[in-house]
Amino acid sequence: MTSDPSVWRVRPEPGPLTAPTGSGVLDGETVAVKDLFAVAGQRVGAGNPAWLAVAPVEAIHAPAVARLLDAGAALAGIAQTEEFAYSLTGANAHYGTPPNPRAPGRISGGSTSGPATAVAAGQAGIALGTDTGGSVRVPAAYQGLWGIRPTHGAVPAGGLLPLAPSFDTVGWLTRDAATLARVGDVLLPADAAALPAPAPLVLSDALLALAAPDVRDAVGRLGRDAGAQPVDWAPEPAWLAAFQTLQAAEAWAVHGAWLAGRMDTLGPAVRGRFERARAVGAADAEAARAAVGQAREQIRGRLGERVLVLPSTATVAPRPEEAEAAREATMLLTCIAGIGGLPAVSVPVTTSSGLPAGACLVGPAGSDRALLDLAARPACEWSRTA
Repeated sequence: MTSDPSVWRVRPEPGPLTAPTGSGVLDGETVAVKDLFAVAGQRVGAGNPAWLAVAPVEAIHAPAVARLLDAGAALAGIAQTEEFAYSLTGANAHYGTPPNPRAPGRISGGSTSGPATAVAAGQAGIALGTDTGGSVRVPAAYQGLWGIRPTHGAVPAGGLLPLAPSFDTVGWLTRDAATLARVGDVLLPADAAALPAPAPLVLSDALLALAAPDVRDAVGRLGRDAGAQPVDWAPEPAWLAAFQTLQAAEAWAVHGAWLAGRMDTLGPAVRGRFERARAVGAADAEAARAAVGQAREQIRGRLGERVLVLPSTATVAPRPEEAEAAREATMLLTCIAGIGGLPAVSVPVTTSSGLPAGACLVGPAGSDRALLDLAARPACEWSRTA
């Protein structure tokens, strides 16, 4: 079977691209690696052919890749990303848009789009990706997958091409909760924070209201069935503005020197984001950094030792012409964990129309393993067991 170039940049047939280097809890698993991670003997393409053409061949694996190989997983191949991971739709102007196997005709979600599609299509068992503004949680919701954005800094980001280091995290997606947790056993440190037993779950009508009715109903029903208590948590538009300004400033600091004379190598949507990033002045960047710091304290203070249940995205996977309209509402939701530096697990739910969506569990910093364990249990047990 020929590999879809919108999904895979490198996928040898027969594979794998890289055999396991050890044995462990991931024996027999295969991994689709987002094209931002160093894989020994390969180049990092970052979704951009001009970057790929001059990228060096990597001498060693990124630490996250090496850990998966040591635990028994094989690398199925290197999967596509949106350019420099600066988008959430899944569309790549050069390679195309990966299909959405769970919602044909709708977008896949990005920027961990290629790996997510590979897992949803059964071409790999694990998608290794990144989440800056929602790039694991969004494709997880759109494609009916399990996904985690860990506590910021919990998983080493060495060998990873960054976008905005203040928010970048190494995350992953799977088709089931048990595999999601087994990857966590390999990549995550011991928890620095415990969840109370039973875990106190909270649900905000104001945050639910940011989602379309079908998503709001599915997530609200899951939260209430799990015993989540109502909480007054109104959305803060200023948080998203600060997040986007700081993300843009850092993205230009990372990539601006290379892109300055090569903006024409970018697709229109990503080019527009980098043009705006180039225009962020030093004073605005520092003000945004201060605002993000204050917001992080507020978010962590509001959450305390509780687990917040909210929609992973504002809508089901949109059709291509609707994608940008859905982006802002989704980022009002995803930026909460991003600014807070908090772990967030996207749990698949199904809307009344049969389309996939995601319920996101956001827990205290350093509670990643406990949050994975909580998510893996039936929702009716979330607030009743440790």
